[in-house]
Amino acid sequence: MYKGSLYVFMLFFAVLISLPNLVNAHSNADFLLEQGTPPPGANDPTCEPSEDKPKPIILVPGTFERSAQNWAELSPVLASKGNCVYALNYGLTHAGASTGPIEDSAQELKEFVDHVLDLTGAEQVDIIGHSQGGMMPRYYIKNLGGAEDVDNLIAFVPSNHGTDGILGFKRLNSDVSDITSCTACQQQLVGSEFLENLNHGDETPGNVSYTVITTKFDQVVIPYSSAFLEGPSTQVSNITIQDYYPLNLADHQSIVYDPLSYKFMFDALTHDGPADPERAVSSH
Repeated sequence: MYKGSLYVFMLFFAVLISLPNLVNAHSNADFLLEQGTPPPGANDPTCEPSEDKPKPIILVPGTFERSAQNWAELSPVLASKGNCVYALNYGLTHAGASTGPIEDSAQELKEFVDHVLDLTGAEQVDIIGHSQGGMMPRYYIKNLGGAEDVDNLIAFVPSNHGTDGILGFKRLNSDVSDITSCTACQQQLVGSEFLENLNHGDETPGNVSYTVITTKFDQVVIPYSSAFLEGPSTQVSNITIQDYYPLNLADHQSIVYDPLSYKFMFDALTHDGPADPERAVSSH
């Protein structure tokens, strides 16, 4: 009788002790609900990084994009390989998703990464971004302390040095009649004060590995080569997909749905340093 009562008491005590942790875990995951509907495979609060996949992957969409659409193809591919995947939405204004001041969006990214690190217990994350989503994290890395928390920045067609024309943004969202209401669009034009400041000095600060994947058929970031970053080859890889797959017709939007472009991304994720394109195309 005594032993039975003692067992029940110890069990009750163990449950009581664990309750704050359970409540805290639920509370820590609330930030994921704020992102709305995620792409398949993303924002699972129960995902635990494994020994061979220790870094959560943060997906960052482009201008006028939300993660559920932007990463509908890539997110489940990453999750199926055992990665913990988290998808951010940011910069929402009356002009649409990802249109607010890029400095503010970078702060949203910082807070999201902090939450992911807290939730998973990981030491660093890898960031994969599209268009503005490939450029904006550089502000976080350079100005908001992100260099300590990011291992890889893998950017599909990023607007690193801007675009020569604003027509590309109108192609992205024909519903926006007044493109001047999109602050992020203005900031992504060649010669903008924001980009001048971002690219002043070291374009690739910290120990972050930077992989840029672009296409000659980019109709938004013009010229496509403005996506490239300056930096040592040990830290930066600038890849044009047609240099390795000449018949590839991927454009600004479709590149994030293109399995051949994923080869470079996976090479960066699975090796130290940025992607090695020759190694990537020779892998099976």
